[in-house]
Amino acid sequence: MMVASRTVIVTGASRGIGRATAIRLAQDFDLVVAVARTEADLEDSAAHIRAAGAKALPIVQDLRDPNAASNVIAGTLAQSATIDAIVNIAGAVPQAELLAMTDAQWEEGLALKFHGARRLATAGWPHLAASRGSLIFMSGATAEAPKALLAGVSAINAAISGLAKAFADRGIADDVQVNTILPGAVMTGRRLAMIEHFAASRNLAFKDALQVYAREANISRFGQPEDIAALIAFALSPPARWMTGSSLRMDGGETKSL
Repeated sequence: MMVASRTVIVTGASRGIGRATAIRLAQDFDLVVAVARTEADLEDSAAHIRAAGAKALPIVQDLRDPNAASNVIAGTLAQSATIDAIVNIAGAVPQAELLAMTDAQWEEGLALKFHGARRLATAGWPHLAASRGSLIFMSGATAEAPKALLAGVSAINAAISGLAKAFADRGIADDVQVNTILPGAVMTGRRLAMIEHFAASRNLAFKDALQVYAREANISRFGQPEDIAALIAFALSPPARWMTGSSLRMDGGETKSL
């Protein structure tokens, strides 16, 4: 059995913020366990993790499956003596207007982003407690500024933030650090699709829609997945250890509330 001195699990690691985070954390961990549903994309992420200096363990799992979390933990422990951090990023939520969102769309969003993260955090908790490890949840700026056009994302992000607070409270006794990341308008595949829909609704060319969207959000630029990856790397670093139960917003100033 390969024994890694520091191991991190990153879900949603095949694309977007999850991929950027898995690659960035290769600088800080010896083994990066990359979890996603798409094998080809996941293998590409694993190659970049190795190029960045860490060992990579790609695990293909659909976290909507109730058994997936235990499979991820078992697969990790087959290659590592410890689990030092879990970063829950997987979680595409259907984008629909509040009154148009169906029960099936609500259930789909909850199954992956909420229940998938909850199950993995629960399954991994004893191992995080043993290593005095860290747990990251991915929420979003819409948790604090809900929008009718993004009803599912807004509500499920708020639920994730509440779940993370509960885990953080438990973490005080078990010496597990728990924090939540709240990204804003980050340029991922899903964001591109959102802007394409925005462009069509306003009868705008895509390049013009980018400018209008950014102007209406009052941000100077869109975020990049690497911006969020850097924030996560800091949250998992030794200088940030006393920070727990925190909601770390990075949205280019879009959220105007205190």
